[in-house]
Amino acid sequence: MDRLTVEGAGLTVDFSKHMVSFETVALLSRLADAAGVAAWRDAMSAGAPVNRSEGRPALHTALRLPAGSRLEVDGVDVIPDVREVLARMGRLAEQVRTGAFRGADGRPVRTVVNLGIGGSDLGPRMAVRALRRFGGGGPEIRFVANVDGADLERALDGLDPGETLFVVCSKSFRTIETLVNARAARTWVVDALGTDAVARHFVAASADPAAAAEFGLDPERVFGFREWVGGRYSLPSAIGLSLMLAIGSAHFADFLAGLHAMDRHFAEAPFARNIPMLHGLLGVWYGGWFGAASTVIVPYSADLDRFPAYLQQLTMESNGKRVHRDGSPVNGPTGMVTWGEAGTDAQHSFFQLLHQGTHCVPADLIGMVRPGHGLDGHHDLLLANLIAQSRALAFGCDETELRAAGVDPSGVPHRVVPGNRPNTVILGEALTPRTLGALIALYEHSVFTQAVVWGIDPFDQWGVELGKRIAEVVERRLAGRSGEALDASSERLIERVRSARG
Repeated sequence: MDRLTVEGAGLTVDFSKHMVSFETVALLSRLADAAGVAAWRDAMSAGAPVNRSEGRPALHTALRLPAGSRLEVDGVDVIPDVREVLARMGRLAEQVRTGAFRGADGRPVRTVVNLGIGGSDLGPRMAVRALRRFGGGGPEIRFVANVDGADLERALDGLDPGETLFVVCSKSFRTIETLVNARAARTWVVDALGTDAVARHFVAASADPAAAAEFGLDPERVFGFREWVGGRYSLPSAIGLSLMLAIGSAHFADFLAGLHAMDRHFAEAPFARNIPMLHGLLGVWYGGWFGAASTVIVPYSADLDRFPAYLQQLTMESNGKRVHRDGSPVNGPTGMVTWGEAGTDAQHSFFQLLHQGTHCVPADLIGMVRPGHGLDGHHDLLLANLIAQSRALAFGCDETELRAAGVDPSGVPHRVVPGNRPNTVILGEALTPRTLGALIALYEHSVFTQAVVWGIDPFDQWGVELGKRIAEVVERRLAGRSGEALDASSERLIERVRSARG
């Protein structure tokens, strides 16, 4: 089915094992046209306020435009500012990586600790792990996201404050989990090196440089980005500083080039050959017509084992919405639950449900043609499993085959694998910065395509804020300070904790 295998931005994507015909694809194309996917895409790229509920653009694509590009928002070209921040990031990265940057007591940085949560953690953590082979002698990168002190304690284990650099990643510089961890890390540094050491051992990525400066950071080491960069789309911005420190500015530029290559493919390819559009519309197809409630991501790459977690935020925070852009209720399903695990581990975990369960779960199987290691035999076996599982999901094994193979008749019903389980195979040549960039942008634009068809805003996340506000009330109550009364169940839980503490 060559017409359902599409190439773009260095990726080969096989859509042939889906429950569609060419007529289905044509109808999905008409659906995209009716929803105005192309018009919304062009508006987003041009800097129009497509984030309707917050009244601002969503211009993550501007972060990866090449030098010399021009993009005006409200009459101001935003690209010089983007490039200036990247240049400053690059200078710091090269100084740290070569040992030219020194801590308060004159020693070079050996470990970088990224303090962030959500998009300020999931993206950098995933990418640093995926591209670890491109480090070339750079510092070790560790990550802290959870407000549980055990997370920070684990990250600091064995580290020397004099050789440690913290990257505080927070768009608002008010994210409570990140600030709690940053203050604890600051105390750890100050106790060892004194207050003046803070400016040498902390840098920040934030859309509020003034708040970062109040923390005691050197303004020259606060790397800003605009409000029109959503957290889950922020990896190409200053939030990617830990990645740049890990792989260097040249490889980071290749990463941006991969993102931009898929941006261009999304903008220029016709629908029938447009990877993100096809991918996104197939999700709409299975959610709306087959009742699929989830989709599974299985990267056949140990280095991509954090990619499903990264996509969980991208897809579910973007499209987990119950109202249209105008505030009216939606009348059908929106974003599916996204989950997954690296193959081949996943085959020994949840593939039983995929093959013989009662749920329709569309699957993405992601692999690389060439390995990133030199171990003989491993990669062929890995790819053999990817291709075999794709076939088994699609075609299964019926009673006729089982009887022909001599299976005891009583066991035949238990062994039938019905097939017709839709799956997409995504192949890259190798797991490089450019390939990872293209892969991320594919999913970003797939999510956007679905949002346009559903008529929802994929760039806000108001539902996330409610729990944060309630947590502030609960924290005050746990500490014995006054706060508004909550429901009876929550009050009992608060009292249980307080009584246990005496």
